Amino acid sequence: MPTIVVDVMPKAELLDPQGKALAGALARTGRTGFTGVRIGKRFELTVDGPIDDDLKASVKEIAEEILSNSVIEDVVGIHYEQSNAELAEEATHAASETHDGYVAPAGETH
Repeated sequence: MPTIVVDVMPKAELLDPQGKALAGALARTGRTGFTGVRIGKRFELTVDGPIDDDLKASVKEIAEEILSNSVIEDVVGIHYEQSNAELAEEATHAASETHDGYVAPAGETH
């Protein structure tokens, strides 16, 4: 089943106390080279059917109105992911339609 991933982060102009605490912990444990840390949220929405334009519009609305607080957060990404089984099925289907008579053995890409 396809999964829709929505990433939400605190607005850049606002303080991120959790990120600041984590940055301090990194420094205290000797992990250097980090100039800042910001902590956000990730939402995964699994859907039963295909992801079409109507569903994408609905997810955008849900992300902006329900999953994030527009006063202090921004929706920074909406990604559409498919399961490995779905990707394999698509690849098999595409290969069966486009091969030129030669089919590479499993694991090879010629």
